[in-house]
Amino acid sequence: MPRAVDHEARRTQILEALVRLAARNGLHTVTMRSVATETGVSLRLVQYYFTSKARLMNAALRYLERRSHERWQARLDTLHDGHSVREYLDAFFAEALPTDAESRAFHLVWTSFAVLAMTDPHLAGQPFVEGPNRLEAGLAEILRRAQSVGTMAASRDADLEAARLVTINHGLGTSVLAGQRTPAQAMDAFGYHLDQLLGPAPNAAAVSRER
Repeated sequence: MPRAVDHEARRTQILEALVRLAARNGLHTVTMRSVATETGVSLRLVQYYFTSKARLMNAALRYLERRSHERWQARLDTLHDGHSVREYLDAFFAEALPTDAESRAFHLVWTSFAVLAMTDPHLAGQPFVEGPNRLEAGLAEILRRAQSVGTMAASRDADLEAARLVTINHGLGTSVLAGQRTPAQAMDAFGYHLDQLLGPAPNAAAVSRER
């Protein structure tokens, strides 16, 4: 009998090849043919799963977002039960920094998508901002939890603070990627901002309240 094809695995294989190619040579060099070559499959197969370059790029965005959340969740799983909002945000930023091959590729390709979306009419029509919007919404909910237990002032706007956290994350990540500062220096800068937002790392009583 013919061997069953795992279509989701094949799609993932193609998207991983796109990310490798874009991280190595730049997103502007990516074509459906070059992705096929990188994957080691035919152009027709890439076209079967992704009928156009715009659809391929859009799928790559969703793949990057999913992998980022998977890595973030894996880091969160190492925290103790009842971890504080501060620890949650520290884990988010530590995962977001480009400190290994996968996170560097993610940051490089994501930044390239942002630049390309400004000038490419096909990519601009795709939901590029949906990922950051979902991230901001999730962080805003975390900050509202901090407000509910008194670790963030009720007078602060959780949505605007979440937008600021995402912006700081992107900026510091780019500075690490460019060699302007080390990951440790970026963590110090992010920690300084969290000190202003949430105060020092919560004590045991605050951790207990957030369980």
